[in-house]
Amino acid sequence: MNNPDISNSLSISAVENARQLKQFIDLSRSIYQQDPNWIPPLDFELKQRLSEKKNPFFKHALGKKWLVYKNNQPVGRISAQIDQLNRNGVGHFGMLEARNDASVFALLLNTAESWLEKQGIVQIQGPFNLSINEESGLLVEGFDTPPYIMMGHALPYYQEHIIAAGYQKSMDLLAYLLPTDFETPAVMKRLASSAQKKVTVRTLRKKRLKEDLEILRDIFNDAWSENWQFTPFTEAEFKEIGQMIAFLVDDDLVQIAEIDGRAVSFIVAMPNINEAIADLNGKLLPFGWLKLLWRLKVKYPQTARTPLMGVRKEFHHTRLGPALAFIVIEKVRHGLRRRNVREVELSWILETNDGMRNIIDSLGGIPYKRYRVFGKELQSLS
Repeated sequence: MNNPDISNSLSISAVENARQLKQFIDLSRSIYQQDPNWIPPLDFELKQRLSEKKNPFFKHALGKKWLVYKNNQPVGRISAQIDQLNRNGVGHFGMLEARNDASVFALLLNTAESWLEKQGIVQIQGPFNLSINEESGLLVEGFDTPPYIMMGHALPYYQEHIIAAGYQKSMDLLAYLLPTDFETPAVMKRLASSAQKKVTVRTLRKKRLKEDLEILRDIFNDAWSENWQFTPFTEAEFKEIGQMIAFLVDDDLVQIAEIDGRAVSFIVAMPNINEAIADLNGKLLPFGWLKLLWRLKVKYPQTARTPLMGVRKEFHHTRLGPALAFIVIEKVRHGLRRRNVREVELSWILETNDGMRNIIDSLGGIPYKRYRVFGKELQSLS
């Protein structure tokens, strides 16, 4: 443990200008400079996510960001958010990065807690970067492999310092690895065979992208509506996702199952961009764009991730439910194999989602990373 009087040289400041925002974004480079598994996120994408003007999340959320300095050098960062769509007295912290120093973590977390308390929040949970529909949870198992696209990374000491600040586990989120050459279980074949008489499957229609995105959003919000800490995607937020899908995802990597012309389940498989940007150091200029496009169009990534999947709630406790999930998984699997994708990450999955976990287990999926959401009760200011 570090010298206890180190806090005397620490200061904290809200991020209020372009220089501080650059320090906020750049800080992770110094934190992870010795970690071969960390992949620098694209600077422009992170800057846009943190922008209250450009990120539609802030149309229904409040947020604030801070930097901790030691001897005028940034050594830690954090954000705090309040989502009006899922408030219930709960606020979030996120974007947490810091050097291995308990005093830095304590100052960051205490500052976020104080700000949330002043907004009437009675419980804090996190990390969420920035919402539960983005990067969620702190990596607590699986440090020895790089993160997939839109998944977080951390160092082992983060958990230690969060717990020391009075936090406890709220929920674990799991990431599964599934080889694309899995052998289909006999029970799944039977379920799919019986369902195929009434189920048809189609791909994304990019010429009718707006219509199909609204279909996907509707299924997702319905399918996940009873899950822990559910927050619905707004139309504006899903439009942002749609832009990413239009750029990165081929039509056949989005599969939609229909019954009597009504969409009832879907899956999205996205090439693992982290595989393609690992050596770009977060920069697309001057030549990063060319490298990224070549790697996506010519040398396709060998890994992919399914960030979105859902089966309408009315089928969750029926025999048709697992069949609807498996049918779209099987369809998208063929598209991935045609591109020589060897592994797909299914993430994230609530540890309490036994139905989905059983399906993935039956296909041979392995839970290889665990992300933990921590919580803490806050003292009332009244």
